[in-house]
Amino acid sequence: MVCRSPFGRRRRRRRRPPGSANAFSVKAMAPRLQLEKAAWRWAETVRPEEVSQEHIETAYRIWLEPCIRGVCRRNCRGNPNCLVGIGEHVWLGEIDENSFHNIDDPNCERRKKNSFVGLTNLGATCYVNTFLQVWFLNLELRQALYLCPSTCSDYTMGDGVRGGKDYEPQTICEHLQYLFALLQNSNRRYIDPSGFVKALGLDTGQQQDAQEFSKLFMSLLEDTLSKQKNPDVRNIVQQQFCGEYAYVTVCNQCGRESKLLSKFYELELNIQGHKQLTDCISEFLKEEKLEGDNRYFCENCQSKQNATRKIRLLSLPCTLNLQLMRFVFDRQTGHKKKLNAYIGFSESLDMEPYVEHKGGSFVYELSAVLIHRGVSAYSGHYIAHVKDPQSGEWYKFNDEDIEKMEGKKLQLGIEEDLAFLQELVDRDNLKFEEWCVEMAEMRRQSVDKGKAKHEEVKELYQRLPAGAEPYEFVSLEWLQKWLDESTPTKPIDNHACLCSHAKLHPDKIPIMKRISEYAADIFYSRYGGGPRLTVKALCKDCVVERCRVLRLKNQLNEDYKTVNNLLKAAMKGDDGFWVGKSSLRSWRQLALEQLDEQDGEAEQSNGKINGTPFNKDESKEEKKEEEDELNFNEDILCPHGGLSISENERRLVSQEAWNKLRQYFPKAPEFPSYKECCSQCKILEREGEENEALHKMIANEQKTSLPNLFQDKNRPCLSNWPEDTDCLYIVSHFFLDEWRKFVRKPTRSTPVSSIGNAALLCPHGGLMFTFPSLTKEDSKLCQPLERREGGWPTAAHNNIALIWPSEWQMIQKLFVVDKVIKITRIAVGDAGPSEVQYISEPKLCPDCREGLLCQQQRDLREYTQATIYVHKVVDNKKVMKDSAPELNVSSSETEEDKEETKPDGEKDPDFNQSNGGTKRQKTSQQGYVAYQKQVIRRSTRHRKVRGEKALLVSANQTLKELKIQIMHAFSVAPFDQNLSIDGKILNDDCATLGTLGVIPESVILLKADEPIADYAAMDDVMQVCMPEEGFKGTGLLGH
Repeated sequence: MVCRSPFGRRRRRRRRPPGSANAFSVKAMAPRLQLEKAAWRWAETVRPEEVSQEHIETAYRIWLEPCIRGVCRRNCRGNPNCLVGIGEHVWLGEIDENSFHNIDDPNCERRKKNSFVGLTNLGATCYVNTFLQVWFLNLELRQALYLCPSTCSDYTMGDGVRGGKDYEPQTICEHLQYLFALLQNSNRRYIDPSGFVKALGLDTGQQQDAQEFSKLFMSLLEDTLSKQKNPDVRNIVQQQFCGEYAYVTVCNQCGRESKLLSKFYELELNIQGHKQLTDCISEFLKEEKLEGDNRYFCENCQSKQNATRKIRLLSLPCTLNLQLMRFVFDRQTGHKKKLNAYIGFSESLDMEPYVEHKGGSFVYELSAVLIHRGVSAYSGHYIAHVKDPQSGEWYKFNDEDIEKMEGKKLQLGIEEDLAFLQELVDRDNLKFEEWCVEMAEMRRQSVDKGKAKHEEVKELYQRLPAGAEPYEFVSLEWLQKWLDESTPTKPIDNHACLCSHAKLHPDKIPIMKRISEYAADIFYSRYGGGPRLTVKALCKDCVVERCRVLRLKNQLNEDYKTVNNLLKAAMKGDDGFWVGKSSLRSWRQLALEQLDEQDGEAEQSNGKINGTPFNKDESKEEKKEEEDELNFNEDILCPHGGLSISENERRLVSQEAWNKLRQYFPKAPEFPSYKECCSQCKILEREGEENEALHKMIANEQKTSLPNLFQDKNRPCLSNWPEDTDCLYIVSHFFLDEWRKFVRKPTRSTPVSSIGNAALLCPHGGLMFTFPSLTKEDSKLCQPLERREGGWPTAAHNNIALIWPSEWQMIQKLFVVDKVIKITRIAVGDAGPSEVQYISEPKLCPDCREGLLCQQQRDLREYTQATIYVHKVVDNKKVMKDSAPELNVSSSETEEDKEETKPDGEKDPDFNQSNGGTKRQKTSQQGYVAYQKQVIRRSTRHRKVRGEKALLVSANQTLKELKIQIMHAFSVAPFDQNLSIDGKILNDDCATLGTLGVIPESVILLKADEPIADYAAMDDVMQVCMPEEGFKGTGLLGH
């Protein structure tokens, strides 16, 4: 059946509405803005009340010419009839069925004939995989493990493996048995060793030393098999891998030999300075002279004698493991490095020259080579080259991938008797076959769905264009998702395209497409959704409003001139309307913004289109900002919704001018000239004037009563107690700040009526300070306090204030005092005037003071985020701030921020009442005058100097972690860092900064040793920075 394309149909010519004769003289590929202007060009000549159905259809671009495939290269967003470039090209034409699914062929996971089985790398377990393959191809070890009794036999029944529950090996031997059985007879291309790795407790994300793993696992396996009754099983590790040598020491004086026998499972050979394997073996066995301080104590001679020491090989195992020591410790850099020197060796090795007892054959054939790829000792990848003992061919084992190297075809000839293990392997193979069938079925279903979708698209796409027949609108996004094979098609959701009248918003046309009613019926029947947007969904109200807005924007300039002329002209009579002066100055801009907002209102989504979420938080923020902005004439609106009482902020405009303005701001508040001001505001204004007068009177009275306290003159100082008084009073500096703020600006501040001294006391009502702490530079003890919930107060900045007795009498008259705090000086006995005692009321609370001190020390040691400074010492000399402060202070700092040196012996009492200036302070009252030393303003903010950097740290952070931060900041490796604080060397890398005494704002000195030559190897440095745990905590060490 051949379908005729709707693009070729003849369309009934319709009458064009007035003003739209040239509305669509645009090309099919016209830009979006050009189509937008063309759709609303008629609004220039048509008033809103004259809008007809023809104008509505023009605004919705119903009759735009559809685009043609091949001519239009991409979808035209402004043309609802353009159905090109929405994703249809994928479906039109022949399609390869493999494109309908993303499921790989399950047969790719099948083991090929006469090939080995790989092992999955679980992250960084290549070192485990390589040794498993090497041990698997040791036929004697494999056969002995198969003979080892297992609880697996309890898992199997007479008729085979139990159903339901999967087999879980319980011991290391069982795990190894099961892995070897799968490696031998599995149908899978690779198997998962996670059960074995988990049983050993290994960290799958951490690379480990392969040789160390081999040693520990062989020791564990030997210990496990030692409990077996079958000697072939019990002794398999010793028979295959264990040899014996002796450390022989010969006295040069008497010739006595001393032997120390030792077993070995591998020979660790030094490769430095050698080219051949035989040279490495010779060095391992070479004779060592014991002379000088290293002489040997001979039991026969009963004295230290020169001697020789060497290793003698007594017996060799069936499988000889030779470890080339490529990873060595570099004393210069302080970390391990890899030696990449070439070492030559042949496929056969004759060990007879190296063995003490010459009887028998000691020729070994090369069977496996373990290779570490990578230049670093802390990273890289392990692979193994292993010779198949059955065929003699070599294979490269690289986790899942196994590659035959060169030689004959692999023939898996010998088949061990796996007994009950074979049943487990058969069950795993059955699972694999079921998985293959399942994957194949999923591929088939995906292909069938794809073909059905292909037929649906080919049929419906030809019927999508509406032409002159009944039509509906659907979103472009939904059509694109319908044509997207990667996502399932969701129900149609048109809610986001609706206007406030529950119809299709005309400004949503760029994201909508007009389709035939036939296609829409099929879509809704198959996928559901709604609401359906038929011809009845064209919104006349929105088109009329848009027409009004466009016409207002066009006539805005003319109306602006008209309104300005009306404002300049003299008003006739007193009739008119009040308008805010600020609104009149900016009404044109406000009108333009309002019209633009209405014009582009639909650009913002009011919900979600076919699964696209709408950000409610952003909408709330925008709405809040809009509410904060004043609209036209709201600048003369009082808080109660009436006319503001401020006459200077408004002016009267004529009726004609107001009518013009109302066209643009129909919702603006309207205040005719006869409108009275807000009565509530008038009452508040009168009360405010009365309150201001009262506040001024109170402030003037208090200022007159306490002039020196207000101006901070003639203040007492505890470090130099005035002679003419025996007592002083204390108030918080917070009270003084608030009181002075009120006295300076009584009309803008609230009067201070009370003094809250209780905040300076402990929960028991006792004083927190001793007199010596008040007179010393002890800012952490003498600062005002903030009450902690359920405990002691905490220190805060600024200080307390000292009050003369005469001032205190006046304060008690002017303010309500909750707690009186007084310090009294009394003479002790008949001693001289210097022997005095100071008593506080209330008395000191020893428990709370001790608790405060402990809390302050604890706070300094328990910070979560604080700034410290690291100063790098240059040429063993620290550039001290004290020696040249003008060179150390940043150029961006102002003069008042620079620290000043205090005169010798100068105390810096935190409770001093000076304002930080450098004037001489008068400290007497009633004629007492004494010289008070200059008070230097001390900045508590740390000043960064050259060669210093700030770091964010926490108290529970270790010194090792701090060194890593310093490495990134200064490019100095941790082992080159020498850190100190206040003359104390910091060298315990495991200690926390809190225990080391590093507190916020501390300055740590960094002295760097000679840096490492190659900073490209910084990855190695990072590995060194982390503590090397090895196999600690794993099953290899009995955990």
